This record gives sequence, C-alpha cells and structure tokens, in this order.
Amino acid sequence: MRLRVISYNIHKCIGGIDRRYDPGRIVEVIAHYEPDVVLLQEVAEGSPIYNHDRQYERLSSELGLRHVTYFVNVRFKRRGQYGNAILSRFPLTETSNIDLTIPPKKRRSVLHGRYRVRLGKKTSRTLHVYNMHLGLSGVERKMQLKKFLASHPFEGLHPKTPILVGGDLNDVWGTLGPKMFVPAGFRGNESPLRTFPAFAPVRALDAIYVRGSLQIERIMRSRLAVARAASDHLPLVADLRIV
Repeated sequence: MRLRVISYNIHKCIGGIDRRYDPGRIVEVIAHYEPDVVLLQEVAEGSPIYNHDRQYERLSSELGLRHVTYFVNVRFKRRGQYGNAILSRFPLTETSNIDLTIPPKKRRSVLHGRYRVRLGKKTSRTLHVYNMHLGLSGVERKMQLKKFLASHPFEGLHPKTPILVGGDLNDVWGTLGPKMFVPAGFRGNESPLRTFPAFAPVRALDAIYVRGSLQIERIMRSRLAVARAASDHLPLVADLRIV
C-alpha cells in the first residue's frame, strides 16, 4: 500500500515575501501533489486578518480531505490563534494532543492521529501520525523530543507498528535525526532538504521520519513557483509504503 504525505508550515496562509493572505495558494500547492495525509503547522483562525476563516476547515473542504484533527497552541488577544492540523483521506479513529511546552518558552505540542488504512478488500492497518512544531532553542528541542518519546501512546507502540512523524522541527543544525530519531528506530531522508525561507531555502527546518512497517520511497521538497510565494516554508512531499 502506497501513500503520499505532505508536511507544510503554511505560515497562517500569509506569503513569506508579499505578506498577502491567500489560502488559495496553499490549496494550489497541496492539491498539485494529491496527498493522502497532510501535516500542517501554523494553521490559524479567529481574526479579521484571516477573513475570520477557520483555515483547517477551509483547507479540508477545498482539498477534499474530510478527516481532520486540529489543536490550538498559541492564542493572541487580537490576532486570533494558531496550531497544528492533520488532514487525511483515511478514517480518523482516535486523536490526542501531547504538550511539549518547556516553560517559559512558547507553547508547543505534537498532534497525534490514529488512522485505519485499507490495504485491500478485507485487510487494513493502523497508522499512527504525529505532527509537531518544535521550539527555537536547541536545548528546548531536545527536551521536547525526550518528552515525545516518553509519551503515551507512542512509548507503548510495537516496533513494527507503522508510525509517521513530521513537521517543522526548527532543526537548524540538522542534529535531531542522528541524535534523537535514529536511536529511537526512525528512518528519514539521507540528506536534509532545505525548506526555509521558501523563496531561497538555506535551512532544513522541516522533516519527515518513519518507523515500523512503513518505508520511504522518496522525499522531496516542492519546486512549484507558487510554493515559493505561498508561505515562508516549502512543503516536503514523501511517498511511503506500508509493508
């Protein structure tokens, strides 16, 4: 069973260069790749800045990905709120949010969704998806990943259970893979893919990792012209296979 995944910090649907609010550009980028699962960070709502859109609902509707889970991390008095969302073609059977906040830093979390993926007419598998947005400090990020690796239900999952982890890891130095994910049994891209800033990327802030009976066929960053303008991050696109 093959599936396509996108991880994308959408910057509240505000362009990284022109600062223009335009959810249509985000929809265009995502729709081009026809994904099965989309991990979104900085998904906003609750402000006239965003035309009072509930972005997770609008994106879900326009993309036809009707299985949605969303959790708010950051709230402002006048500028609404934003958080993480997962959109999927697969039925969502369970969801939860794991707090990764390291006081006094900004609130951070990882959003968990458990999905039932049909492999054939009579067989299906459970897929665990974790969407995270980590902090800006190296020490903070390592502490957050230690909390994640010790969290429920992740800690109790069987080593062969298909697990997908992705998001904006803010991994400026590219150390989280070899130091944190690989020792925990995860596999990622052989070389980090630069995704920030979108118009001329120099940092590999975003990543996708898999564990268990989930294999990576390829991971690429978007090269669409509209993706360079739609957000301040480029999306990562991964083709995976459940075995």
